[in-house]
Amino acid sequence: MKKVITFGTFDIFHVGHVNILERAKALGDYLVVGISSDILNFSKKGRMPVYSIQERMRIISALKFVDEVFIEESLELKEQYIKDFDADILVMGDDWEGKFDQYKSLCEVAYLTRTPSISTTEIIEVVRQPSDKD
Repeated sequence: MKKVITFGTFDIFHVGHVNILERAKALGDYLVVGISSDILNFSKKGRMPVYSIQERMRIISALKFVDEVFIEESLELKEQYIKDFDADILVMGDDWEGKFDQYKSLCEVAYLTRTPSISTTEIIEVVRQPSDKD
């Protein structure tokens, strides 16, 4: 069985998330998804996620192409997570191209093209902006 592992915050779930997770699963037989803890997300993005870790884990685990989810507590633990889940392939978005190549001795590393013109950060910014109609 070929195991794939990927990581993300998966806040404000959108079609870009569906696309990358579906494509990650297509690379193997079993997809494991590490979901950034609230504190890890704050350290990366300077804000707390809109949805709690419990809500984000429930959303991602409900997807038919996701086999297992866990909480990613630290970026420094990626190597340990790869080993713990016996992953054959690490999948990340192409915005991370080259940043995880150090794990190529443990598993294959694949960078998948992100869905153009959509990101959680952009969605949050649009929602926060006052409407011109007000």
